[in-house]
This record gives sequence, structure tokens and C-alpha cells, in this order.
Amino acid sequence: MNLNPLLRKERTIILFMVFFVPLAGEINFYPVNETFRISLGPPILFLFLLFLRKSTIVPGFLTAVLVVFFRMLLDFMVQENFNWLISFETHYPTFFFYFTYTCLFYLAKVNRFHHRPWIIGLFGIIIEILSDFAELFMQYIVFGVPIPSGLLSDIVLIALFHSFMVLGVFSMMKLYEAQSREIEVRKRNEHMLLHVSNLYEETIHLKKTLQNSETITRKAYELYRGLNQHHPIDDRLIKKTRQQLLEIAGEVHDIKKDSQRIFAGLSKLISNESFTDYVNITELIKIIVRANEKYASLLEKDIHFSYIIKGAHLHYHIYTILSIVNNLVANAVEAIQEKGTIKIEVSFQPNSVEFRVEDDGPGISEKYRELIFKPGFTSKYDGMGNPSTGIGLTFVEDMVTKLDGNASFQSDTREKGTVFTICLPVENLIEKEES
Repeated sequence: MNLNPLLRKERTIILFMVFFVPLAGEINFYPVNETFRISLGPPILFLFLLFLRKSTIVPGFLTAVLVVFFRMLLDFMVQENFNWLISFETHYPTFFFYFTYTCLFYLAKVNRFHHRPWIIGLFGIIIEILSDFAELFMQYIVFGVPIPSGLLSDIVLIALFHSFMVLGVFSMMKLYEAQSREIEVRKRNEHMLLHVSNLYEETIHLKKTLQNSETITRKAYELYRGLNQHHPIDDRLIKKTRQQLLEIAGEVHDIKKDSQRIFAGLSKLISNESFTDYVNITELIKIIVRANEKYASLLEKDIHFSYIIKGAHLHYHIYTILSIVNNLVANAVEAIQEKGTIKIEVSFQPNSVEFRVEDDGPGISEKYRELIFKPGFTSKYDGMGNPSTGIGLTFVEDMVTKLDGNASFQSDTREKGTVFTICLPVENLIEKEES
């Protein structure tokens, strides 16, 4: 039978509870008489019950039965003249303590107060005191053991100790759970931010394609109209050419319409994301570093990343910076052969911000330096000999130009390494104040 994760977790907690509570019950002492014991069983039971989401009655009943059985088993192992009936009569009042404890826990619905520890602690004290009296009452009925008049203060003190001990452990476990959840959420958000950044980059390319499609459509249609006018060329050739140009214009127009629909969808997707569009530069660089550490690991490269933030920075547009700097860092990762270092430096200048990405890869050959920002140019090939797209640096230069910035690089083939420097006006990266 397939069990859902919650049920599997519940079953695991119950199994641990029925195993560890009887064992913890043997760490004990007898403050009142030879039959009434104080042990670590109650706090361990309390802790397990706090993690159960379903009814605690059946697990509590099983635990109470197993505690009695376990103590009888120990008697059997250590006593020479063991008698099952005497052992059962000695230990079965303990059943009422543990079963009363779980019943009261269930009736009080203590698990509703996971976010209010002091209420949990108060319930723990009350439930343990009532359960202790349930056991003492059974001992009084069965064995005639009198209940001491000064016992209440001892029971309350021990219940307080147990309750605070459980709350301490429970709070630490909840804190660890919250920290783990925070790390997981942060990783998921970073992953989503990188995806959105890639979509943002694609919208820039798509917008450029839309502009090109519009230009081609207009030129083809203008040529079609020109050929419609009287011309000394053979009429059949003109008619055929006109028809072809009209078909070309129509097909490019369809491409433009499809691109517009895709562009609208991508723009809406990006604008609907729950992330803020402007973030602290340190957090942004950390995201880029972590993403490219994973990329380097995927490529089986040993690359050490470091970064320096100089000056007091404002919050910058996340997708713009991610798209530009992440492209440069990813290129550096691809350029390094097996092992190397990548340094990222962000400096605040008067009215501008400078991004510097330095690697100790093989550098850029002198014959390629004039082509480095040209569309389609690449010097990187995969293991099968297939070239990369060659549009990463073209996109970077295009974005930088649109932001009124400048992009440059330095590479000395006599020494290892390449340094890309991007300088952008701050006013084009920060959030504009509404007038």
C-alpha cells in the first residue's frame, strides 16, 4: 500500500515513540515510595506527542502497554524467582499514567499551540500532574499505598523540570526546521531569479527581432508598391516578383505577430513575479557567484570565485545586472580549462557603477579581439565540436549601449587572463522616483 509522506512520517514517529519511551522510563529514581518512580519517560513521550499530527490515543495506548511489558521483561531477566502475576500487579498502574497522559494531551489539543510555547509548557505541567495522580490513585486502590500529603510540591517541581526540558529541545528542533526551510526558500528564489533573468534577456532579443521584422516587412512592402508602378521590365517578371514580395511581407508579418504574442507573455510573466525589481548589490553578486559555482561544478571545473564591493551602493535593477554580469562570469567559467579563479569587483564611481570580471583563463587571441562583440562570433566549442551561439557578449554590449554605458576588455596572451569592465550610469539602474 502506498502511503503519503505525512503518513509515513507519522508511522516513523510512532515507532520511535513506542521504542524509546520504555527505555527512557528506566532512567529513573523513587522520590516518594518504592512503587512511584520519576523517570525520563514522560518528557520523551511529551516530545514525540508534539510531532504527531493525528490522534494520539492509539499510539499512547500502545506505548503504555509496552512500558508495562518492558518493565515486566526486565524483572524476568534480573529476578531469580520471577512471578508474572506479581510483576504485572507491580507495574500495571504505570499504564494509567502514560495512557492518561496521552488522553489528556489529545483532549487539550496541545498541538494547536506550536507557535505559542508557553501554552505548551503550561499544558505539559498540568497534564503530567494529573497523570501522576492517576497512577498514585491506582496504586492506592491496588496496593493500599497512601498518598503523602506533601507530595504535590514534589510532583509540581518535577513537572516543571520536565516541561522546560521538553520545550528547550522542541524549540531547538523548530528553529533548525525554520532555518532549513529558509535556506530552501532562498535557493528556490535564487533559482527562480536566474530563470527570470534569462527570460528578461530573451525578451531583449525578441524585442530586437520584432524591430527587425517590422523593418523587413516595411521594406518588402515598399518594394512591392514600387514594382506595381509602370516599369519597362517584362510584365510577367514584374508580376511574379510582386507576388513573391507580397508573400514575403505577409510571412514576416506573421512572424512579427507571433513574436509579439510571445513577447507579451514573457513580459507579463516577468512583471508578475513576486520578487522586488531592485535589490542590494551584495546579495545580487552572491546569487551570481553561487549560480556559477554550480555551473563550474557541472562542467567539472575547479574554479575559485571571489568578489569585492567598493563604495556605498543603492539598490540596482536585478534583471539588468543579472543579465549582464552573469553573462560575463559564465563566459569566464567556460573559458577556463580545468582549474582557475574568477574575481568580481563592483566599484561605485561618481554617478556611475563599474563592474569588473577577471579570470585567469587562456585569454583572447589578438586576431579575435576586433570580433569579440560581433554577433555569432565564438571561440568556444563543446566536446562534440559544436560552437556556442556567440550572442552572449553581443547581448552584453547591446544592453550596455542602451543604458548609455561602455564595455571594454583587456587580455594579454603572454600572460593568462582576461578582464571585462562594464561602466553604467547609476541613474539607469536605480528605481525612478515618481513625480
